[in-house]
Amino acid sequence: MFLTAKNRNISQLLTRLILLVLLLLYTPILIHWWDGWLHKSISIEHEYFSHGMIGLPFAAYLIWIQRKQWTRLPNKTHPLGIIFLIIGGIFYLSGVSEWVNLSFPIIITGICLWLKGFAGLKLQSFPLILIFFATPNSLPYLIAPLTLPLQSFIAGTAGFILNQLGMDVNVEGINIFVAGKIVEVAPYCAGLKMLFTTLYVSLMLLYWTDTLSSRQKSIWFLSIAVLISVIANIIRNTILTFFHGTGNSAAFHWLHDGWGGDLYSALMLIALVPILNWMNKYFTSQSIISAWD
Repeated sequence: MFLTAKNRNISQLLTRLILLVLLLLYTPILIHWWDGWLHKSISIEHEYFSHGMIGLPFAAYLIWIQRKQWTRLPNKTHPLGIIFLIIGGIFYLSGVSEWVNLSFPIIITGICLWLKGFAGLKLQSFPLILIFFATPNSLPYLIAPLTLPLQSFIAGTAGFILNQLGMDVNVEGINIFVAGKIVEVAPYCAGLKMLFTTLYVSLMLLYWTDTLSSRQKSIWFLSIAVLISVIANIIRNTILTFFHGTGNSAAFHWLHDGWGGDLYSALMLIALVPILNWMNKYFTSQSIISAWD
């Protein structure tokens, strides 16, 4: 019993030491992300990961509430752990901002495998997913050239809606001409940021409501969330075109790069909550009906 208690104390001390090292290494980086997301002073590509402002604290909360389960897991080192730690260390020491960012989830994954093996990795899998998908990288930059069909679709739909409202609008590719002015649906206006945030928040909601274990419910909810995100972005671009065409530059900038855009996105994300609740009730009622049949 004395040896068991001693080993437990050593394990707890090692865990705290590792947490301290992580704080020292990554606190400046996390502050840089947070400040960039909050004040929109970070690069456009990295701003796409601003959902980390809610995802990273939620991941930390999940790790905290699972701490007792973590300590009860047997100490079991997996060889992959040291590989992840070496790769993460190389990325961190490279000095390349992209690699330094990615070293964060890589090193945490390595720590889980090194201390508790696959059992530890499985326990912390969802927090790790949240951390990984909140880590700024070049993915938005890489897929931006592939969004041309979506840009054209948004431009055409926005032009059609405004024409129905009596405005003289012409659409050429991704350009909308209204009242002698041009509005371009640029790659970064194609709704990718809103789509990324929608999928990220949807995963959090599925996990929080314990719905993620149901593949059917998850697929339906994520599909509905994507549809809502696309429709919401079309409506937003239509309103922006209207503001620009009517010369209301203050309203345009408020919705385009001001807090109005954040409010619009927040309202859309809040709307996902009642949709998920309704969907859960619907599938529950269908299960009851099937059971009676």
